[in-house]
Amino acid sequence: MTEQPTVRSVTYDLLRTLRLTTVFGNPGSTEQPFLQDFPEDFTYVLALQEASVIAMADAFAQVTRRPALVNVHSSAGLGNAVGNLVAAYHGNTPLIITSGQQHRELVIGEPYLGNRESTTLPKPWVKWSYEPARGEDVPEAFMRAYAEALQPPAGPVYLSIPMDDWKRPLSGFTRIRTVSDRVAPDAQRLRLFADRISASRRPALVFGPEVDRAGGWDGAVALAEKLRASVYGAPLLDRASFPEDHSLFRGPLGMSVKTVGDRLTGHDLVVVIGAEVFRYYPYVPGNYLPEGTELLQITSDPGVAAAARVGDSLLGDPATAIELLLDMVTEGSARAMPEPMARPRELPRVPSSPLTPPEVYAALSRVRPPDAVIVNESTSTMAQQVEWLPTVRSGSFFATASGGIGWGTPAAVGVALGDRDSGVDRPVVGLIGDGSFQYSVQAIWTAAQHNLPIVYVVMRNHEYSILKSFAVLEETPGVPGLDLPGLDIASVARGFGCRAVDVETTQDLEREFKAALTADTTTVIVAPTQPLKAML
Repeated sequence: MTEQPTVRSVTYDLLRTLRLTTVFGNPGSTEQPFLQDFPEDFTYVLALQEASVIAMADAFAQVTRRPALVNVHSSAGLGNAVGNLVAAYHGNTPLIITSGQQHRELVIGEPYLGNRESTTLPKPWVKWSYEPARGEDVPEAFMRAYAEALQPPAGPVYLSIPMDDWKRPLSGFTRIRTVSDRVAPDAQRLRLFADRISASRRPALVFGPEVDRAGGWDGAVALAEKLRASVYGAPLLDRASFPEDHSLFRGPLGMSVKTVGDRLTGHDLVVVIGAEVFRYYPYVPGNYLPEGTELLQITSDPGVAAAARVGDSLLGDPATAIELLLDMVTEGSARAMPEPMARPRELPRVPSSPLTPPEVYAALSRVRPPDAVIVNESTSTMAQQVEWLPTVRSGSFFATASGGIGWGTPAAVGVALGDRDSGVDRPVVGLIGDGSFQYSVQAIWTAAQHNLPIVYVVMRNHEYSILKSFAVLEETPGVPGLDLPGLDIASVARGFGCRAVDVETTQDLEREFKAALTADTTTVIVAPTQPLKAML
């Protein structure tokens, strides 16, 4: 006798059609009616805490270039997840986040594990939040969630689903739709932008994360070369969109209003493509733009365009806009070639103990495979990474899009799983600060369980170094809780099933890194380092 179709069986059929067959989660009792008899053609990726669940799914979606499905537990699990949900929202990652709601008959009485005001809890860090009015509406809610997550600006969405909905009978769902994930820029306004760019005497290009997400890396290089324009990295970027070893690359813009304004001095026009104008922190007063400098912005996100403090904006897919501009702007052969980024690459004359961050990065530069992907959450050494380990390939650099930490360690897992799903074989290197590592350390268990050949290099400086830098800048002495004594990171990593080693010298680091590349398991290398102030 054939089983009668239910909301659950119909929903799983829809998920198959939408290629949402990998579920990232940490199961709770209100989610078990959805997860029961889990289909063999689906993959469940278990993380031990919901913040790690979100970050893994975030990076997986970025690598596979399609939405990822997340399942967390009611309000408590969703609450744990919100920290990294902020990063997914700012990173425009299409996630469909689901959680179980209590039985409909009980909800009115505020039951245990009920999700009070379920659609409000994840706001404002989702594009759309919904709890179906009827169980029969669950498949259509997933269909709309998929469309909402993908349409620009892409981002996470949330569904709260009462646990008794899954067993309700439902004959089927046939209203499967496709949606566009790109919007072309207004042709007339783009022509005006092109004319202003062509007329510029000394233009600067700032390529932001949207460019690489949209597949615009090659176009960005071609546009910069045609214009002979200086190229800067957007402040606090979470994806690199231009080769950082290119002769036109001038380095990161910096982070504060003053630093950005000073860096742009001498340019008559700044063209920001695929980035905010700008991500600022900390507050150091200055001019948003130097006198005599104008700014143009192209972004797919209306909110980002509206929030810009200066300049004229144009909405549209960054990769599409770049390709169109290539045919519209005048070739810049008359312009002088910009000076390339200074790379002093200075090292101590005598090896240090503990190592300095430049010594660590210099050692890694000698052994990093050219196709390696880097996930960076060593916030105080970002400038050193650009200097010693420049990003030279599309889709090979990832960082958090929010100001929180605890994203990088699980994100490396998501990148490795995304590569495996896509049939890509490349090393994944996580550069993590010792403070950041503690936020989501349980993510390395998932890496070990899936035999992911990730190499984590944890820089152990015994403090929140970036916060000490801010304390000096912001003149806030005496802040407690900035030191991190007593952490045995390698022992913890072994306890989660990883290969782990402590190193003392650059020779040790190079040897262990090479061994990790062929270990067929997750390796955590702990390198003691001296604190270094971040570039502000």
